[in-house]
Amino acid sequence: MTIRVIIVDDQSMVRAGFAALLSAQSDIDVVGDASDGRQGVEVSRSTHPDVVLMDVRMPEMDGLAATRELLDPPPGVVHRPKVLMLTTFDVDDYVYAALRAGASGFLLKDAPPADLISAVRVVAAGEALLAPTVTKRLIEDFAKTRPTRRDRSSRLKGLTPRELEVLELIARGLSNQEIAGKLVLAEQTVKTHIGRLLAKLGLRDRAQLVIFAYESGLITPGDQ
Repeated sequence: MTIRVIIVDDQSMVRAGFAALLSAQSDIDVVGDASDGRQGVEVSRSTHPDVVLMDVRMPEMDGLAATRELLDPPPGVVHRPKVLMLTTFDVDDYVYAALRAGASGFLLKDAPPADLISAVRVVAAGEALLAPTVTKRLIEDFAKTRPTRRDRSSRLKGLTPRELEVLELIARGLSNQEIAGKLVLAEQTVKTHIGRLLAKLGLRDRAQLVIFAYESGLITPGDQ
């Protein structure tokens, strides 16, 4: 199945470069682009992409506000694309807030071309892009400055011991296959546990599970 993508960035050269790279892939189709968040929302609503590559800092409407509009649309709008944030910064409060708003991950603009292509495929498949060297550090940095939330901590009590194990391993950056191997489970069973975690905690995806694990105190910064 072809992955439909739009690119939202205020730099025309960036949009053109990413579009050329992605369009060269047989399984990716760039169906639109926009120079600011407001246009990005409009293009997304008209083209229904699977993935939106969203710059963080833009005029008119920044990437965070646009992500919120896309992932929490008004009544009557049912399309919710996956959002992959693009940033030039390793640690950026906008990116952290975007992950909490439901973005599926983020990628540095200077990442190798192969990483961009892989990121689009990963996000389109429903996984979160949690690069160990960047996203984990981002979450840890902000977790250090925020006290554990009692409401989130209490929500851990509603999880089974196995669900807590799975949540902890997700937060440590393990893939479904790696979790299955570590817990001696079928990979489909791991997916079932993740589905139950998302439903019980009222979260959108794997990225929000990682953030929840840190904010609830299940994982603390510096844990190995």
